[in-house]
This record gives sequence, structure tokens and C-alpha cells, in this order.
Amino acid sequence: MLVSATEMLKKARAGKYAVGQFNINNLEWTKAILLTAQECNSPVILGVSEGAGKYMTGFETVAAMVKAMDESLGITVPVALHLDHGSYDGCYKCIKAGFTSIMFDGSHFPIEENVAKTTELVNVAHQLGLSIEAEVGAIGGEEDGVVGKGECADPNECKQIADLGVDFLAAGIGNIHGVYPDNWEGLSFETLEAVNNAVGEMPLVLHGGTGIPDDMITKAISLGVAKINVNTECQLVFADATRGYIEAGKDKQGKGFDPRKLLAPGFEAIKAKVKEKMELFGSVDKA
Repeated sequence: MLVSATEMLKKARAGKYAVGQFNINNLEWTKAILLTAQECNSPVILGVSEGAGKYMTGFETVAAMVKAMDESLGITVPVALHLDHGSYDGCYKCIKAGFTSIMFDGSHFPIEENVAKTTELVNVAHQLGLSIEAEVGAIGGEEDGVVGKGECADPNECKQIADLGVDFLAAGIGNIHGVYPDNWEGLSFETLEAVNNAVGEMPLVLHGGTGIPDDMITKAISLGVAKINVNTECQLVFADATRGYIEAGKDKQGKGFDPRKLLAPGFEAIKAKVKEKMELFGSVDKA
């Protein structure tokens, strides 16, 4: 059931759990995540970066695939199709394509420009019934060409953006995209607590969910995080499962080279990882 992310994240924030955003990269990713959400009776957000959208031949293709798959699989849990780290132009492309939620990442702009562009996009999104996420501070690392230094967010700037009427807010708290280095200092809960106090009941978003210890995830949820993004971890388990299949020579047995067989272990690995994360985030049976 395709919906905006507004209500599912309000419920998550009030219920002290988080909804997972799992990025999709192809049909296998999408099908695995949707089926797992249905089996876990969990709301879910399908994240699409601009790079992944381009890879899948455009946002129109992505939206059409997700809508058709949602219907053909009989999905009844709430599903939001969300642009991840969107540019100003990318937001408009996704609105036109039929996404139900967008993220405008204006964190690299001066705060005045971030405010101006976010204000415009909030008005457009809400007129069409879409939810919108904004960002303050920067998420470290690189994801599909989006590079951040990992600066912690200014709580006052977070309040400025939250007051514009965005539905949920990503604030940099020392989190990064990709695999966390051995010398990572951990999440800045001092920053998160200050941001949480500044924005009231606004659902907060934790990007870079791969590799954050479970106890930090749990604590972040207790401090207002209601949406947690996972991408790299699904990529890693998919790669490992596919590698194991090939190294075992199963692609040479019978018609093991058939892509439906070749990609099946990775598909099952994503399902298992998504279920694991939904249980950790507390969203199981919250649809």
C-alpha cells in the first residue's frame, strides 16, 4: 500500500520504534524488501538515490515498478517510495514520476539557501500529499556521489528547518555512509539530544545505519530517531551470498547460471538482513 511516510513516522516516534528505509537498486532488492515487510507486518520506506534512479533508467521506471509490484504481490503494509539525498531538481523529477515522499538535501548550502529551497519544496510536496525530509549538518562518507564531511548539526539550524513544516529531519550526529572505519568515534548523543530538544516531536532520521552497534541504535531511537537508513549492509550480504554461490560452482550445475537462480541467494540474504533490522528497530507488527 503506497503512502507518504508522514503517519508511519509519527506513529514510530510516539511508539519509540523506528521504520527502516532500505534502498533499492533493482527488482530483486525491491521484491525482497516488500515481501519481508509484509511477512513482518512492518511499515517500510523504499529509498532511491539519484544514482540508483539513473541506473534503473529513471524515476518513472522506478515508480512504475514499485507500484506494479506493490499491487501484484498484494502488499497491505504501508510503503513509502522515497527519494534519498535529493537535489532540488531531483525532487521535482520524483514528484512528477509519482514518488510518495522526497528528501531535499540542502545541507551543503548556506542555511539561508537551505531554508529558501526547503520552504518551496515543503509547499509543493504538501499540496500533493507527499512527505518531505530535510537535512542539517552532513552525513560523512560518500554514497552515489553525495559526499559529506560528517559535521554535526547545529540544533538552532535544525529548529529553523523543522519550523518550515518538514515531516522528518536528518541531522548529522557523527554518522557516515558506507562501512564505518575502525577509528570511528561513535554517534554524538549530546548533539542528538540537543537536536531532539530543539525540534520537539519532529521524527528524526539516522542515515548510515550500516555498522552502528545495536545499543547505539536503541539509544538513538529513545532520543527521537524514527527512521533509520540501511543500504550498504544489504549490498554486502547480497555480494557475499552471490560470491558463495559462484565459488561453490553452483552456477555450473544444471542451469545454475540462470539469473533467477544466480541471484536467488542474494535475494534471500537481503530478506534475512531486512528482517533482522526490522526486529532491531522495533517495527515488526506495527503496520
